Amino acid sequence: MPKKRDGGGLSKTQQAAKFLGVSVLAGAVLAGLALPAAGALGLTAKGSVEGFDDIPANLKTPPLSQRTRILDSKGGEIAKVYSRDRTVIGLKDMSPYIQKAIVAIEDARFYQHGAIDLKGILRALNKNAQSGGVSQGASTLTQQYVKNVFVEEAGDNPDKVAQATQQTLGRKVKELKYAIQVEKELGKRKILQNYLNITFFGQQAYGIEAAAQRYFSKHAKDLNLGESALLAGIVQSPSRYDPVNDPQEATRRRNTVLQRMADMKDVTQAEADAAAKKPIKLAVSRPKNGCITATDGAGFFCDYIRTVFLSDKAFGKSRKARLKLWNQGGMTIRTTLDPQAQKSVQASIKEHVYDDDPVATAATIVEPGTGKILGMGQSRPYGFRENETVINLSVNHDMGGGAGYLPGSTFKPVVAAAALEQGTNPEQEYPSPYRMPYPTPVQTCEGEWQGNGSENVENENKEEVGPYGMKEATAKSVNTYFVQLISDMGVCPAVKMAQKMGIERADGKPLQQVPSMTLGTQEMSPLTMAAGYATFASGGQYCSPVALESITDARGRAMKVPQSSCRTAMSKKTADTINTLLKGVVEDGTGKEAGLKGRDSAGKTGTTDSRYAAWFVGYTPNAAGAVWVGDPQHKRKMFNITIGGVPHDKVYGADTPGPIWRDAMSGALEGRPAPALPTVPIDDPAKDKNQGAEGDRGRGKPKPGRGGHGGHNKPGGGWHIPGFPDLLGGGNGGW
Repeated sequence: MPKKRDGGGLSKTQQAAKFLGVSVLAGAVLAGLALPAAGALGLTAKGSVEGFDDIPANLKTPPLSQRTRILDSKGGEIAKVYSRDRTVIGLKDMSPYIQKAIVAIEDARFYQHGAIDLKGILRALNKNAQSGGVSQGASTLTQQYVKNVFVEEAGDNPDKVAQATQQTLGRKVKELKYAIQVEKELGKRKILQNYLNITFFGQQAYGIEAAAQRYFSKHAKDLNLGESALLAGIVQSPSRYDPVNDPQEATRRRNTVLQRMADMKDVTQAEADAAAKKPIKLAVSRPKNGCITATDGAGFFCDYIRTVFLSDKAFGKSRKARLKLWNQGGMTIRTTLDPQAQKSVQASIKEHVYDDDPVATAATIVEPGTGKILGMGQSRPYGFRENETVINLSVNHDMGGGAGYLPGSTFKPVVAAAALEQGTNPEQEYPSPYRMPYPTPVQTCEGEWQGNGSENVENENKEEVGPYGMKEATAKSVNTYFVQLISDMGVCPAVKMAQKMGIERADGKPLQQVPSMTLGTQEMSPLTMAAGYATFASGGQYCSPVALESITDARGRAMKVPQSSCRTAMSKKTADTINTLLKGVVEDGTGKEAGLKGRDSAGKTGTTDSRYAAWFVGYTPNAAGAVWVGDPQHKRKMFNITIGGVPHDKVYGADTPGPIWRDAMSGALEGRPAPALPTVPIDDPAKDKNQGAEGDRGRGKPKPGRGGHGGHNKPGGGWHIPGFPDLLGGGNGGW
């Protein structure tokens, strides 16, 4: 008898000799190819040997794709995502019953033969010759494992999967050679372990652990005899023997496995008979894959994580390499999402805007000084049904969002910061009439902007007439003040300040250098605005938004994750001055309805004349948030509209986005420190006039006042100033 190595396999030379014998005997009939005997007789030994020798010596085994877990900052699970639902485990974590069952039904002589089972091939050859068909194959468990490796390597590419499973001599010869290598290098127990981890058990379950969870909601180590026999029987044809859809056929197959185990003396006949008498009792756990299963409305944030991963070269030089790594999975991704903040965001959104309302809302909270995204949600749920979407309304287009939304007067603090950095005194007054022509020319970074003298800008109400200082003009959101301010300063400082604060167009195009930019005439996303305003809260330091805390790979090794990039956007004095201006907005101006109780806050309202968008963006020292409300497709004007069950004649930044921001931030910061915002004294003579502020309006009961409006918003989402037909052009909508 030839000497066998540990595990029962033959030497490589002996395996090759056996392979050649088989090839000569039946043209390799091919251990599992299951051709009729007559169809294989034309294959010569010489041809088989040459093909065999031309095959590369080493089988490249790709890492098995597994599920990836996405966690919040506290370790709570947001979602599981996977290309293939699999959890790789060792034999010690698999029931002995499943190990015996799979061998009994798939390769009863597994421990007696090497990579190729000569006796099995002869039996299959004889059976097929008698039937004249393909009634029986003879692939060993090792060969099946090799074929599964080919399939795993093919991934989700249908052409490669077809190549990996095609019934051809060339593929089978390659499979045979690699089976010899695998037997030599791994041994029987490792092959069995790998096979049980790689094979498909139906119902989206790959590997025995996922299968045990899917069908019985238990771990593989806890499977009993009957359950093990059922799962082992599925492997040959997962669709035919699916116990969920065809329990009768699955029962017959289970009983076949049980009898085979008894024949093999793996269990007694009495044990097999007792198990066969029991009906199948499933405890099916439905597949829970992807961001659509995310908790607390975090589906969009979950999807954002995937986009970040696929966009960052830290995870691979090419998108193809990054996608391959993502699909392989097995990672544990801890994110910056704060569960308290996320729950608060979703609760506030649900309270104020319904998913079937004619308009939607999106809200994002970030942490000043770190850029960490703490909360992200929207009223349209993540999904594909009516009133659902997979468009993330909080982010830029290239990160899975739409084309953005006009921020209106929430852009004015950026202009104010630029002016302060240029040396403008915050007590600077301008006449600020109700209506005025745009000053011309105005300096830009590229030369001069020239108007034709007929373009006018006006305030919301005729009662809003200056002179105003910067503090009162900010509180009341006076358009003509800020148009005069940017015209004196020039557009270029405002453009550069926006760039320093990370405030950019959602469509990725450069900011257009026109005086009307002070009125928020270019589409932006809530995440952009929240991160930009966080600059004021952190003393002038801008930090780019980040969503990842840490990642470990399938082996538990730490992966490098991108960090926030922080820079000084303005002096601390400028930031503190803006704090003073924006505290006035929530205390005495347009944002009264958004003010927080028991802690310092600051912010700014914003709307557009045609009411396609309404905003509130604000902050405390430890959180900055932005809320947008509007029609993502820029078609529905918010006049005579009911939102969240509340009727509105007109929607303002204060009466809808403001309360959403207030409630979201209140819950997010509950129990957290409440430090004071640093401010500076500003002497701004009070005027004995009607405030005319948005904050004075009750929901659905507008009164004369100003809502941070400027220009006229065209239905396409672009911004139009009378007399400026080509100033910015029509927008491309929010989608």
